Amino acid sequence: MSELYTQYNKEIAPRLKKELKLTNVNQIPKLKRICVNVGIGTYLKNATDPEPVVDNIAKITGQKPLLIKSKKAVSNFKLRVGQPNGVYVTLRNQKMYDFLYKLINVVLPRVKDFRGISEKSFDGNGNYSFGITEHTIFPEIMLDDVIRTHGIQITIVTSTPSDEHAKALLKAFHFPFKKSTKKE
Repeated sequence: MSELYTQYNKEIAPRLKKELKLTNVNQIPKLKRICVNVGIGTYLKNATDPEPVVDNIAKITGQKPLLIKSKKAVSNFKLRVGQPNGVYVTLRNQKMYDFLYKLINVVLPRVKDFRGISEKSFDGNGNYSFGITEHTIFPEIMLDDVIRTHGIQITIVTSTPSDEHAKALLKAFHFPFKKSTKKE
C-alpha cells in the first residue's frame, strides 16, 4: 500500500493508543476519507465550460471528479436549474493516503511564506477542513496551461468524534499546523 498507510499501522496507531489511553483497537482514530471540492460558480461567470476545472481536479487527485449541478434556481446568484456550480472528489484507501502524503510533503511546502495551517478548523466532530487559494501549487498543474486560477476546499474525515483525537492523528502524520505563539 502507501508509505503513509504502512507508517500508520506500524508506528502511529500503537503510539496513539498509548498516548490517548484507549482500551479498544477500534477506538484508535483513523482516516476515513478525504473530500476535495471546488465551487465553480464565479469561474463560470466569464467562461461557460467547466472542463478545465474538472481536468485540474482529476490531475490533482488521480480520480475523475463529479460535476454538481444546481437543483434550484436562485435569481440573486444568477443560478438556473441544471447549471454546473461545483466539482468534487471523495478519496478513500490508497488514493487517500497518497494524496495526504503529497499534500503534506510536496504541496504545502510550496506555498509562499507558509507558516502552517490553523488548528482551529475542526468542526467539533473530528473532521478538519481547510482551503487552498490557488490550485497552481500542485505539481501536476502546468502553469502554461492555466487560464484562470481557482481555490480548492479539502476536508479530512476521521473516525473519531473528538477534535483532540483527530488533532493528535493529524499531528502524528506530521500535518503542518501553525506553531502556537503564546506569550506568558
